Amino acid sequence: MESTRAQLDAKEQPVPQPRPGLVRGMSLLDSALLIIGGTIGSAIFLTPSDVATAVPAPLLYLGVWAAGGVVSLMAAFAFGELGAMFPEAGGQYVYLREAYGDFAAFLYGWMMFVAGSSGGVAAIAVAFAEYFGRVATPLAAEKVIMAAPGVTVHDWRLAGSVWHLTRGDVVAIAAILLLTAINVRGLRPAVVLQNVATWIKYLALAAFIVFGLTLGRGSWGHFSSAGIRESFAHGMYPLMTAVGVAFIAVFWCYEGWVYIAWTAGEVRNPERNIPRSLVLGLVAVIVVYLAVNAVYMYALPVPGIAQQPAVAQAAAEVLFSPAVAFWLSALIAISCFGATSSNVLAGARVSYAMGRDGLFFKHMGDVHPRFRTPAFALIAQAIWASLIALSGTYEQLFTYTVFAMILSYVACVAALFVFRKRRPDLPRPYRCFGYPWLPIAYEILIGGWVVNTIIHRPRETLANLGLLAVGVPFYLYWHRRTHAAH
Repeated sequence: MESTRAQLDAKEQPVPQPRPGLVRGMSLLDSALLIIGGTIGSAIFLTPSDVATAVPAPLLYLGVWAAGGVVSLMAAFAFGELGAMFPEAGGQYVYLREAYGDFAAFLYGWMMFVAGSSGGVAAIAVAFAEYFGRVATPLAAEKVIMAAPGVTVHDWRLAGSVWHLTRGDVVAIAAILLLTAINVRGLRPAVVLQNVATWIKYLALAAFIVFGLTLGRGSWGHFSSAGIRESFAHGMYPLMTAVGVAFIAVFWCYEGWVYIAWTAGEVRNPERNIPRSLVLGLVAVIVVYLAVNAVYMYALPVPGIAQQPAVAQAAAEVLFSPAVAFWLSALIAISCFGATSSNVLAGARVSYAMGRDGLFFKHMGDVHPRFRTPAFALIAQAIWASLIALSGTYEQLFTYTVFAMILSYVACVAALFVFRKRRPDLPRPYRCFGYPWLPIAYEILIGGWVVNTIIHRPRETLANLGLLAVGVPFYLYWHRRTHAAH
């Protein structure tokens, strides 16, 4: 009798419904465009001066850009295997969790939410606002369109003063909120926006490259081997130190190819499309970066590039005219807008994975029942990124986290060896190209870069360690609460 009553009571208990999950709606083309659009943002238009300052010899300058791409590709081959094995949202967070445990995974996710991805969203959105202002501000456009019928210079100057009063903060935050709203409404609208922005950017860059090298008023003499002998004159150690410093800027420019790992939970046929999109997207970025830098060098000698914080506009003025430089600002604005969109889409997936595991705020792991997106994680990211944008600390945060992000790549590539040894029977739809030699070469090269950065950039290193240390008490709280619930 009691057993019958227990059975009846059990039947009356509500059956827990599975939590809604993300939708696998990204094709191979969508995935490759996410990598291209997310990687090519504002950095390629701004950081070449830092690289040229560190390595002023023309061939070394181009060589650093090529080497940065090749090293990133070596890591991408390893991530292709990891992504095919663990096609879940979160990317490095998932790989670190499976290889080293919750603590290492949490520290990575904590860094990304507090500074890495959120700081990246803020930094690129502010760059978008700046270049949008150069196009929209009538003072900047005056030389190009002041002859428009019915428009006076006074009208343009009055409108320009309004822009400068806002300082672009409103535009940056509006961009973050708009892109977040689109991402909350569904994966497909976000992907369509991302694809359109990336194609516009890609075609405009192609025009800049082709016309710059064929019709521009530059000089091929800027590509001479001058400076090579001087670079080696002081010995290999100073040269390698300079190259290591240049790589800080170069790695920042290549940062973004990993976005597809973060969004792996929404890629169709991930076992096939994640490795392919990594290679296709990153190779496309390498080609664009080398071609754009070739245009810069055709317009200006490398020491001249070092003196131009906004090298793209300076090159356009030399090759064409100030009017073309003005319209190039529109291209950079579109590039930044598309990169912000990629970062918004991908960054929230790391926080979502943490919330799903109970290592972050619980609602971070929720999926909107109608739109099937991590709406809470997206909104939280937008709020925090907006605060960072207002605070003006985005450049410091993003610079400080570059070191830790590269460390996460080193740890994840090392995880490849961990999984091959501890979990040899795990299905591997794709196996890392060049294993084990390319991953070993990557670890050695980046290990040397890490040591060089610690020696020559101790402030950034300490800031990274401090940021990670702040997260430890939060980990202990969420870890204890999760285990208590079980």
